[in-house]
Amino acid sequence: MARFLADENFNNQIVRGILRQAPNIDIVRIQDVDLLGANDATVLERAATAGQIILTHDVATMITFAYQRIQAGLSMPGLFEVNRRVPVGLAIEEIILIAECSLEGEWEGQVIFLPLQ
Repeated sequence: MARFLADENFNNQIVRGILRQAPNIDIVRIQDVDLLGANDATVLERAATAGQIILTHDVATMITFAYQRIQAGLSMPGLFEVNRRVPVGLAIEEIILIAECSLEGEWEGQVIFLPLQ
């Protein structure tokens, strides 16, 4: 099952909804791992070390740093950019589906935009 790290500004309603509907999903917030205020490179390194896919709304900078890691040959377990306009319920459904149906390492080196098309 996929493991997730929710970026600092990721919608907490989505995180709470995921945990309420599927409490077995491994999802932690940046705030919960003492990285509040950390830069994107540090967050990506933490996620890579822990094997966690990042959930973010930050299309401006996080994606750039993720692609830099990939180009440098560094581990990047995956990044899901969730559009802020996606309804909370749809975001919850898609993340649960991804978590429950993904193979280990399936999202390595990928940047995916939600909602899925």
